[in-house]
Amino acid sequence: MFENLTDKISGIFDKIKGKGVIDDSSLNGVMREIRVALLESDVSISVAKDFIDKVKEKALGQEIIKSISPAQMIIKIVNDELTELLGSQNDDLNLNGKTPVLILMVGLQGSGKTTSSAKLAKYIMKNNNKKILMASLDIYRPAAQEQLITLGKKNNIETLELQKNKSPLQIAKYAYKVAKDSSSDILILDSAGRNHVDKKMMKEIKEISEEFNFSEILLVSDSMTGQDAVNTAKSFSEKVKLTGIILTRIDGDSRGGAALSMRYITEKPIKFMGVGEKIEDFETFYPDRIANRILGMGDVVSLVEKASEEIDEEEAKKMQKKFLKGRFTLLDYSKQLDQLTKMGGIQSVMKYLPGLSGLKDKMEASMQNNDIFKKQKAIINSMTPKERNFPDIVKASRKIRISKGSGTHVQDINKLLKQFKKMSQMMKKMGTNKNLDSIMNSGQFGDLQNLINKNKPIQ
Repeated sequence: MFENLTDKISGIFDKIKGKGVIDDSSLNGVMREIRVALLESDVSISVAKDFIDKVKEKALGQEIIKSISPAQMIIKIVNDELTELLGSQNDDLNLNGKTPVLILMVGLQGSGKTTSSAKLAKYIMKNNNKKILMASLDIYRPAAQEQLITLGKKNNIETLELQKNKSPLQIAKYAYKVAKDSSSDILILDSAGRNHVDKKMMKEIKEISEEFNFSEILLVSDSMTGQDAVNTAKSFSEKVKLTGIILTRIDGDSRGGAALSMRYITEKPIKFMGVGEKIEDFETFYPDRIANRILGMGDVVSLVEKASEEIDEEEAKKMQKKFLKGRFTLLDYSKQLDQLTKMGGIQSVMKYLPGLSGLKDKMEASMQNNDIFKKQKAIINSMTPKERNFPDIVKASRKIRISKGSGTHVQDINKLLKQFKKMSQMMKKMGTNKNLDSIMNSGQFGDLQNLINKNKPIQ
């Protein structure tokens, strides 16, 4: 989502990093370029202007021009203000109150409200160990209630059965009774949406919000709609007592401005992000981490958290022992590919790593229509157990057999074996040399750019 803005701001910072001194003219030029980058990324004019004014005020106030490292000081100030703009710190979900605790999901039709309801329910079940009931109040969109029921069944979330010939408010009252009788900790109500904000929808949502004491009223907003999302958020915040925002389709091609503008205009925190189609593709919104991502500084903390969720700890310890003893096989390599795939693939991992944002597009281009991981898995699966443990025996005749069995080319097998050999050498070196700097400078890691170029599709 933020790649467009990241590329632009990183380019601006690259211009000033080598300068020992930044004068007033240079500072104004940098601020002007950042302002243009924000506007091109769909940040509203008022938000962009206020942001630049604050950065300039702080920069001049700290005598940045006389600083030993003015470029780094500018980057720090921009980072601090960006974090402030996004909300300073993450706001936890409020699950306190008399049970069942009530959560109301609001938003336009097509914003991902129903899917987000299920994602939120699954998130709470996993992280808070609560019993949850979901209920759809949408009596207008065809099969809206059925969609939520299906999501509930698929993910083991209790969901209110289909309700016919009832108004949304009547369904809400009945759902509350069912939640109370079944001792549910939390009731999530998925309200009806429209293609645009209208009086009838707002009146309906207002009636429901005033009938119950909601702990959370969350606006679900599609980040792909840009400034329209900001205008929608403003309309909802004026009519309903919103407590937070969930941004959906973060993994799409939106320019990121909606996220930057929404918090500022509504004064409501962004609490979660939908980062994919799967039920688990749902993340807490951390302003400081997002600011780091936008400025190309990476987000290693989120990457570690993601890895800890996807990777089995015992399996990781076993693999570590093998690495340090230099006993790394193709079967182990295959398991590493599985773990990387679970984390969303190498492109997903790269967005969390500092300094690699520029390589992401090249990596995606080289992998287009050429799923490298699947291809390498197919090659390994087509080998005999002996070949996986002793890949040096894989010569010409074996390569031809393996290529036919895996539906690949001999060149693909050669690439896999070459990559595996380099990785094995690196692992053996790690077993005898604990000095990370020495390993990094030994050349064993190879050039990532070369790896990207070598993995281009074979015509």
